[in-house]
Amino acid sequence: MRSTLFNILYWAMSGVYAVLCALLALIPGKFFLMHGVRSYCRLTVLMMRVICGIRVEVRGTPPRKKAVILAAKHQSWGDGIIMIAKTGNVNFVVGDHMLKYPLIGWVLKRAGAIIVNNGGGRKAIESLKSGIDRSRGETRPILIYPEGHLTQVGTGKPYRKGVYRLATSLERPVVPVATNLGCFWPQQEWGKHPGTAVIEFLEPISHRLDGTSFMATLETTIEAHTRQLEEEALS
Repeated sequence: MRSTLFNILYWAMSGVYAVLCALLALIPGKFFLMHGVRSYCRLTVLMMRVICGIRVEVRGTPPRKKAVILAAKHQSWGDGIIMIAKTGNVNFVVGDHMLKYPLIGWVLKRAGAIIVNNGGGRKAIESLKSGIDRSRGETRPILIYPEGHLTQVGTGKPYRKGVYRLATSLERPVVPVATNLGCFWPQQEWGKHPGTAVIEFLEPISHRLDGTSFMATLETTIEAHTRQLEEEALS
């Protein structure tokens, strides 16, 4: 019952905020638009706690207003929402599938999001490079999900090298982020489960590592800490 109530209110609120943010996107600059996006995310987190009984605990230090790459585990539709709610003004890498949602494409472009072609290959590399060029000089963190897709709790997908290209091109350290939110809000499922979801910011990884070492360190770090958080949630 609580999941149904949350989902109805969440999607209704999402529709309202899509229109609101589209209007805010008409204002020059990103200040008012990003304020609207953060407001939406914070209200969603509040609804998660009040309606579904899902509390969010942050471990480590969210890198607010720091030029870093946030490389996060992705196992829930709510991952990005919580990251923005807890980290503040961030940019984000998203797949071009998000453009199919009404008004969302306009909002993402005006927010400066790095929109990557989901097909992979040359088109994905070119779209990532275009986003990197637009992001030079910005000091806000950039959020990316290295797996590229939602995963089930206890599983993972091969990490893509886009995060390494992003880090080396912008010369930014990468902050791995582990989470167990999928134990409470699984992927895109209707049902939600009460409990304490943890988002954990880990020690940064240097962009100066060679590609093989970087990718191995990143994947091992995020997956190991995520498994620990999952065990904690399910114990």
